[in-house]
Amino acid sequence: PLVRLYAGVKSQQAEVMRILESKSIQYELIDISVGGEVRDEMRSKAGNPTAVPPQIFNEDQYCGNYDMFSDAVEEDKVEQFLKMA
Repeated sequence: PLVRLYAGVKSQQAEVMRILESKSIQYELIDISVGGEVRDEMRSKAGNPTAVPPQIFNEDQYCGNYDMFSDAVEEDKVEQFLKMA
């Protein structure tokens, strides 16, 4: 599985990337600043017309946003959050 990270806020993005790398989880960084089409795709896949990055997916399956990811890290449930477990 490939984790897709729709990126925005640099500090949050860096934190997610650091944690994924520490767990040897491959990911693809998708920069939504390249255009509205990519942002709209992220929002459509997340099922939220006002979603802001970072938004995290496993392939095309929505996992959650930064706050949800952060909670999963605190609970040591990152793999479950990413739908890998």
